[in-house]
Amino acid sequence: MSTLSLIIATYNGADSLPVTLESLTHQTLDKELWEVVIVNNNSTDSTAKVVGDFMAAHPEIRMRLVDEPNQGLSWARNRGIDESTGEYIVIIDDDESACPELLREYFDFLDTHPHIVAAGGRITPRFPAKRPKWLSRITERPIAGTLNLGDEIRPFPEGKYFGGGNMALRRTAIDYYGKFDTNLGRRGSKLLGGEEKELYMRYYASGEDIYYLPAAEIFHHIDTERLTKPYFRAVCYRVGQSERIRTLSQSPRAFRRRVAAEAFKWCATIAIGCFYGLTFQFSKAAYLFIMRRNISRGLRDANIDKEL
Repeated sequence: MSTLSLIIATYNGADSLPVTLESLTHQTLDKELWEVVIVNNNSTDSTAKVVGDFMAAHPEIRMRLVDEPNQGLSWARNRGIDESTGEYIVIIDDDESACPELLREYFDFLDTHPHIVAAGGRITPRFPAKRPKWLSRITERPIAGTLNLGDEIRPFPEGKYFGGGNMALRRTAIDYYGKFDTNLGRRGSKLLGGEEKELYMRYYASGEDIYYLPAAEIFHHIDTERLTKPYFRAVCYRVGQSERIRTLSQSPRAFRRRVAAEAFKWCATIAIGCFYGLTFQFSKAAYLFIMRRNISRGLRDANIDKEL
């Protein structure tokens, strides 16, 4: 019988984890078919106590807490994969809540489609209060990782890929293609990323089937810090840095192609920014240019240890 492992890496997630863990109590997949591995990545808050209290209150959920001393989200997720036992690996983040059907959707789909190596689901942001006026569907992506490709099950189209906070992998694919690149991904408070894109591109380059499952939905709870201008500038800069690391790890040619693509993205930014201006959405236009400028800065900056 196939089984599934849910992996949640956490760094100082004591405040956000209770909502994530509570959502697991409503999962519709038979509890005999899944387990949860929480990876504590050097948290200095009460994360361990939060997880311990939850496990004591919910012995019906097979869950364990493991530690990963190497700082970084990729290190933590890789440790979770090593500690897990399921044939299917589902990964979410510690500031999300899962819809009740999340695990069942992934399990049923991978179990009935053995040729598909990976899948990703819808990521829907939840804001603490009213949605900020400056936030557009474009500028929310670096903050919330929003993913919505419609209501139909379909292969991921070219240029789209699963989000790190909602993805499922077949263990045989991990064994063949490897785990997350530890040069990428958030490291403590350093906002690097790109690890899920790099993994996706390994599958994609080999012609593997990767599907979007709209009903496998998570809700990303956005805290107020992420809605500040300093955070927005920093996360966009790190998007550029992550793209620099990812493409240079492939080849100088891949990096040059990414730089050329950035020039095209600037053209699109100018066009969309003009539209926002003509429709008096000036704050959306301003943040759109802030996003593009900081991504470009990160893409050309070789100093990944730069403090922002």
